[in-house]
Amino acid sequence: MAASTSSDAQLLKTPLHDLHVELGARMVPFAGYSMPVQYPAGLMAEHKHTRDAAGLFDISHMGQLRLVGPDAAAAFETLMPVDVTDLAPGKQRYGLLLNDDGGILDDLMFFNEGHGSIFVIVNGACKVTDLAHIQQKIGARCDVQPMPDHALLALQGPQAATVLARLSPGIERFVFMTGGAVQIGGIPAFATRSGYTGEDGFEISVAGKDADALARLLLAQPEVKPVGLGARNSLRLEAGLCLYGNDIDTTTTPVEASLNWAIQKVRRTGGAREGGFPGAAKVLAQLVAATAGAAGRTDHHTLKRRRVGLVALERIPVRDGTVLQSFEGHDIGFVTSGLLGPTADRPIAMGYVATAFSEPGTRVQAIVRGKPVPMEVSTLPFVPTRYYRG
Repeated sequence: MAASTSSDAQLLKTPLHDLHVELGARMVPFAGYSMPVQYPAGLMAEHKHTRDAAGLFDISHMGQLRLVGPDAAAAFETLMPVDVTDLAPGKQRYGLLLNDDGGILDDLMFFNEGHGSIFVIVNGACKVTDLAHIQQKIGARCDVQPMPDHALLALQGPQAATVLARLSPGIERFVFMTGGAVQIGGIPAFATRSGYTGEDGFEISVAGKDADALARLLLAQPEVKPVGLGARNSLRLEAGLCLYGNDIDTTTTPVEASLNWAIQKVRRTGGAREGGFPGAAKVLAQLVAATAGAAGRTDHHTLKRRRVGLVALERIPVRDGTVLQSFEGHDIGFVTSGLLGPTADRPIAMGYVATAFSEPGTRVQAIVRGKPVPMEVSTLPFVPTRYYRG
């Protein structure tokens, strides 16, 4: 991640910026914001603390908006290969905005608040274009309401529920991908039991004016320490989760990205609401090819590559952009995310390989500084997830 430069004056600041500086964070540019990459304890300690207790993340750079109106769910569903209209009130789902070629414009989370209101969280680097895209495509069918005056915090780790139950009794009854309006220490907020670390935890939307008070209240709890973007990246990679701009972008489809699970049956071929989203013909054809692949008859012409997990067989980290080759020396793909996993305790990566090399256990080689490093295709996640499902 790039270090801060003289262009910092042009960077946006979250409502918690002064708190990060007070806590000694190293600030770096990220998604147009000045963001904490780590605190004095360091990335490894922050990663471990999130695994063992509760880490507090500032993710206020991300975009928040509401889609409001009786047609909001049906309208939003036209932009994604995801079941929106059947999502029950009080529940959350992962979604993918697609372009006309089936490429991923952004990945997001959306929550059915009931009464014709859908709360949406999009990636920080994409939020301006996402908002314009959504407004242009469905703004005539529902009220698109940006929420720039709101902050977003994530409390992640096995002690997160204990901490929040102390400050907001009853919040512990939420299960993974559910949520609602809450009071945390008397501060009004909206919380979902979700996150992007693979651990149990919560994401909390709060008015920007209340963000500092809420963060300080959470940090005053003995289980909680601040965690920066560095450990957030290592945690999400160990959980096998995609980072937009690295692992998925407009050149990748959901099926190539191995995100088939995010496309519910109702939107697939033969489903009650088959297709009807951008790039549907291509994506649905690739889904059929992937299904054939699961039966040992992969259609390599329709589905040419897949995102896979990779483990280095030597203790050499393999970084983003590294070329992957067959043992015969042919280029077969590239790494999109890679590091030495602090919990996995081995070099791990994700990347794209030709479909013929995508089965777990397949051996490939990464070319690191001109030398081959043997790697093996691995199932994901690298570290078991611990979402609370009740």
